[in-house]
Amino acid sequence: MANPITDTAANLPLIQSDAVALGLLALCLGLVFFTESSDKPVFQRFYRYVPSLLICYLLPSILNTAGIISGEHSGIYYVTSRFLLPAALVLLTLSIDLNRVIALGPKALIMFLTGTVGIVIGGPIAIILVGLVSPETVGGASPNEVWRGLSTIAGSWIGGGANQTAMYEMWEVSDDIFPSMIAVDIIVANMWMAVLLIMAGRADELDRKRGADASAVHEVRRAVEHFQKHHARTPTLADIMLILAVGLGVMGFSHLLADAVAPWISNSWPALNKFSLGSQFFWLVVIATTVGLALSFTPVRKLEAAGASRIGSVFIYFLVASIGMKMDIKAVVNYPGIFVVGLIWISIHAGLLLLVARFIKAPTFFIAVGSQANVGGAASAPVVAAAFHPSLAPVGVLLAVLGYALGTYAAWLCAVLMQMAAPV
Repeated sequence: MANPITDTAANLPLIQSDAVALGLLALCLGLVFFTESSDKPVFQRFYRYVPSLLICYLLPSILNTAGIISGEHSGIYYVTSRFLLPAALVLLTLSIDLNRVIALGPKALIMFLTGTVGIVIGGPIAIILVGLVSPETVGGASPNEVWRGLSTIAGSWIGGGANQTAMYEMWEVSDDIFPSMIAVDIIVANMWMAVLLIMAGRADELDRKRGADASAVHEVRRAVEHFQKHHARTPTLADIMLILAVGLGVMGFSHLLADAVAPWISNSWPALNKFSLGSQFFWLVVIATTVGLALSFTPVRKLEAAGASRIGSVFIYFLVASIGMKMDIKAVVNYPGIFVVGLIWISIHAGLLLLVARFIKAPTFFIAVGSQANVGGAASAPVVAAAFHPSLAPVGVLLAVLGYALGTYAAWLCAVLMQMAAPV
């Protein structure tokens, strides 16, 4: 909120009301989704090349840069990160069906986990390699250490927007460096996604060259079609209220535990603060994710049939918009060398996937979806899966949800390794 003591008329935004600012963010998101779903050729061509997620960041950041609204003088980000994010994590993870994940076969899980490992080790390796040539590119002084900003890319490339925000908050990433990280995240990830879509068009040829058996993919397709036919339903008001009760109820429970655990660890083992283990926000997202996973073994997971993950995604997009509200788009070009880090990083991820796929003779479908379930998350994993067959899109969502579950833990580990690898 605006502080009348420290703020002056010169640096206050034009709109200081959070109610009005929230309305503008909602209008920005509505505009993006309205145009993205339009059948007009101009919009279809635009979103073919420009990710909608980028626009969800960009529109609020333009309003911030122009001085119309300001994340610095608003409490909206606090509400979305502390209240909506934990609820979203619960709703995005409670739908995991580990039995169906296992039914995909070991090769699908191996490729997915290989993709996760590629991201976890790719970040620190990229920092080491670039640091040998240009240590200033991957260095930085507090609070602009580059490894902190890269932790948000790790969160995005392992889980998605929720995990990215968890890293942003957990490692106290500077708003000066974060816009460049968003640019690297989206541009590099979409370059790799384009490669995967090309591979999808040549899947049969690539599978024959590797001697891969794609029969498991066809079995999964039939199973998914059967599941969709027998479980999908139109949500009722009772369904929506139950979904909100679970998401927001677990959010409150997570706050209750995190408020107790974080100070206890910080006071008892202060050395662990270096790894964010004394952070209330760290425990907030870990507890919410863990409870969501636990609920996936209960009848609560049936709420997914009524759209639990969709409501979770709504929360995430408001979170994305509130982050954009804190960004100054003029800062995007401040760290051009980070794009080199991003390209090396995604190359390590891709190289490891192709190496393991060649060794275990995994079908191209498992390579593509295993990668995008990490790098693209629930937004683009189903797009890549549907490139093989429309009925396979939910498989992408399924693995992407698993990415949400692993993202908090794996991205934290990657951040710790990058902190160790970064030049002092």
